Amino acid sequence: MTALVIDRAEIHVVELPLKFRFETSFGVETSRVAPILVLHGADGSIGLAEGVMDSEWPLYREETVEAAVPLAQRMLEHFVVGRSFETPAEITGRLGHLRGNRMAKAMIEMAVWDLFARAADRPLRDVLGGAGDAIATGVSLGIQPSIDDTVRLVASHVDLGYKRIKLKIKPGWDLKPLSAVRAAFPSLVMTADANSAYTLDDVEHLQRIDDVGLDYIEQPLGWDDIADHGELARSLATPLCLDESIVSVETTRLALELEAAKVINMKVGRVGGHAEAVAIEAIARAHNVPLWCGGMLETGVGRAHNIHLATLAGFTKPGDVSSSSRYWEHDVVEQPLECVDGMMAVPPGPGIGVTLDVDRVRSLRVQHIVVSERE
Repeated sequence: MTALVIDRAEIHVVELPLKFRFETSFGVETSRVAPILVLHGADGSIGLAEGVMDSEWPLYREETVEAAVPLAQRMLEHFVVGRSFETPAEITGRLGHLRGNRMAKAMIEMAVWDLFARAADRPLRDVLGGAGDAIATGVSLGIQPSIDDTVRLVASHVDLGYKRIKLKIKPGWDLKPLSAVRAAFPSLVMTADANSAYTLDDVEHLQRIDDVGLDYIEQPLGWDDIADHGELARSLATPLCLDESIVSVETTRLALELEAAKVINMKVGRVGGHAEAVAIEAIARAHNVPLWCGGMLETGVGRAHNIHLATLAGFTKPGDVSSSSRYWEHDVVEQPLECVDGMMAVPPGPGIGVTLDVDRVRSLRVQHIVVSERE
């Protein structure tokens, strides 16, 4: 394939109101602020990607939209716009000397992969090495006002056919709601996500959750911890899944060596992009550790990237790639991304298979940055 030249980039920072209040151990979210990157190739091709950093305060990992967007603009100016690329993997090398800031780098890297896939007239799935026309999906449900509300919400999503239900938990809101849902749905594939809300002092309490029969507990301990998760894993019958702690091939290897994770939640933005995600998938698969694709309340742009990535062979558990209409009255892409009986179709067409609804983006936009080729 001939080299591609990127001659312009746009970052649209949009704010979308959520259709519901989403509560986790971090707090409550009622809207999502997301930078949407559009790369323009000199040949007319485009590449789309989305940043998944927190909007204001660094609660999930270290990055925020407020800090990441100016950095992404500088990276585009110095390493992307006006440059030619022989392969999408080249972008990893060009940004590799910059430490951290994986979400900002991922937004750029993923847009380059989409650009190349579209220019080659191939689905991103094929370029990444995936297969299949649909993926199994679960759903992530936030903390509810009451146990009865929780059971009703679970019931409504079981009726929609989701293959797995994940409940957010925190100290004081864990064993009782989980037990109530298990009593109502004895055969349900259910998991719990703590978002780093516990410590090793809570081992005895977490051991009581073993009786609920969860498929796994996700990230109960520190967001940057692996060693204590390894210790906790030896004390629980329920498998542990790591999310925030897995940011690279190196942290994946360490987690597997310490047996800190029997399952991995893959978030492509968290690990720096598709190249690192594919490498992590290969290592996990070699160790017979299943993966699933996590969500960050993405718009249809990020959701489409997740769908294509989740077609890789190692993604054997249902992910959090649920219907866009759960979250938004009107998404920022023209194509509907909807689950049917717990399955999400891979968007057809080249690249990630979705196009921006330009009018919708403009109506939601709170910031617009254009980076053009320097004279």
